[in-house]
Amino acid sequence: MQITTVGLDIAKNVFQVHGIDGAEKVIVRKQLRRGQVMAFFEALAPCVVGMEACATSHHWARELTKLGHEVRLMPAKDVKAYVKRNKNDAADAEAICEAVRRPTMRFVRIKTAEQQGQLMQHRTRDLLMRQRTQLINALRAHLAELGITAVQGREGIKELLAIVTQDDGSRLPVDAGASLMVLATQLQTVQTLIGSIEKRIVAQHRSNEASKRLETIPGIGVVGATTITAVMTDPKAFRSGRDFAAWIGIVPRQDSTGGKPKLRPISKQGDQYLRRILIVGAHSVLRRARQQPEKYPWLTQLLARRPFKVVAVALANKMARVAWALLAKGGTYRAPQLVAV
Repeated sequence: MQITTVGLDIAKNVFQVHGIDGAEKVIVRKQLRRGQVMAFFEALAPCVVGMEACATSHHWARELTKLGHEVRLMPAKDVKAYVKRNKNDAADAEAICEAVRRPTMRFVRIKTAEQQGQLMQHRTRDLLMRQRTQLINALRAHLAELGITAVQGREGIKELLAIVTQDDGSRLPVDAGASLMVLATQLQTVQTLIGSIEKRIVAQHRSNEASKRLETIPGIGVVGATTITAVMTDPKAFRSGRDFAAWIGIVPRQDSTGGKPKLRPISKQGDQYLRRILIVGAHSVLRRARQQPEKYPWLTQLLARRPFKVVAVALANKMARVAWALLAKGGTYRAPQLVAV
């Protein structure tokens, strides 16, 4: 009896397999260690392998595809509905095997190692920027305890770093100076690392034609353009720009019943990093709209009726839809023509 469908529940070291044949009869239900996974699938005839799209899933999908299997990745929240009663590895693998055969199931495109590498640059930069913020806050707080403060922004930080690095012991206690020097050195190191990563991102942007087209959209810079091209592996996977915006999570969350539509705050689904970049980019466009309202009539009218952050999310939604249109259909951004009143 040949196995036709396999549900594979992956983890760090323990993997659970649930395999069925064409008559939906359970053929195999077993636990594998990490080193046994490839040998197990090498012995199988090509079949459909379902997995949840989670940590390391893209790596295993690429490896199993090389063996001739058809690998389908699914969002974990969509698989959860098929788990029966208590949750355990065996029940999860069975639920995956059931979900992967559903005709209405949504699947995640498998990322290449190069695409994951591009995303790692953004994740590393984001981590370092959070660490930089922590170091700046710690430096300011410790110096404030000694009565030393500075204005906000880069100039203030430069002033505080100068105080720490140039102190001869007359202004700071010896122990405080030693501790603050550690923070100052680490802050400068983190800043240097962020700069090196940003140079690689700029180089990646300049060599990518799609990324350069996305940069023409107001509010989407180099970081936003490279993130979108790395995250959206295939624009045709979305039926429209609205689907892409919903996938990012910048659409209202619905809580409707009985024919009564009720819209909640945004769903916050999908990639949090990409959603934040789009909303921050929308903030920059709105600030320009306040300075030059005649160039942004739609935003000016919306700002008159809605709060600033609500308009920013609406604009981020529009930016996402325009980005999908450029990647799916080609071309560059064309600003709407202003009609003379």
